[in-house]
Amino acid sequence: MPTICIVEDEPKLAALLTDYLKAAGYDTFTIGDGNAAVPAIRERQPDLVVLDLMLPGRDGLDICRELRQQGTLPIVMLTARVEEIDRLLGLELGADDYICKPFSPREVVARIKAVLRRAGNAPAANATQTGALRIDGGAHRAWLDGHELELTPVEFRLLRTLAGAPGQIFSRDQLLDHLYDDHRVVTDRTVDSHVKNLRRKLEAVREGDTIRSIYGVGYRLDL
Repeated sequence: MPTICIVEDEPKLAALLTDYLKAAGYDTFTIGDGNAAVPAIRERQPDLVVLDLMLPGRDGLDICRELRQQGTLPIVMLTARVEEIDRLLGLELGADDYICKPFSPREVVARIKAVLRRAGNAPAANATQTGALRIDGGAHRAWLDGHELELTPVEFRLLRTLAGAPGQIFSRDQLLDHLYDDHRVVTDRTVDSHVKNLRRKLEAVREGDTIRSIYGVGYRLDL
């Protein structure tokens, strides 16, 4: 039974999510204070974290940043702040999904199922080599020229998609089909933001146009 950690300081909302998740077959535990989140998550090792953005003591973005530095634990962020910059910032820090309040608890359960399905579907032995780029899908790790890349989960899926067909141009819609399987509505700006961050990390290891923008068409990997 997968265990879900709910980091939410609103008791009624945390209880509501707990009820829906337990009804869907998940074990849960809740944390109501930002300062207690990381130590509790380290101790109890949940399969996924539902993380509110606004928390007492320590905000969700800071917690997300620290958790992402330690590994690839799936994270679904919750927030009442709907500005696009916050949405992009949350995803760039490594959140696997981002849900704005108010929301349907059923929607949250569906999103959690989708994130867990993506996290668990990678075969144990699916390492691939594309030139000097090596990707281990089971471990969610990638190396370029022998240097390990520090990628968010979305950046990793983006790189694996592009590396699956080097030189092929992928449209933004095609990339979204590989990055998200829950049919969410996101803007072109979201895709461009992920590409920009991934390109920056690749070019920190190797100079030059690692991901080329093809005007009016999409992106391709040139390594």
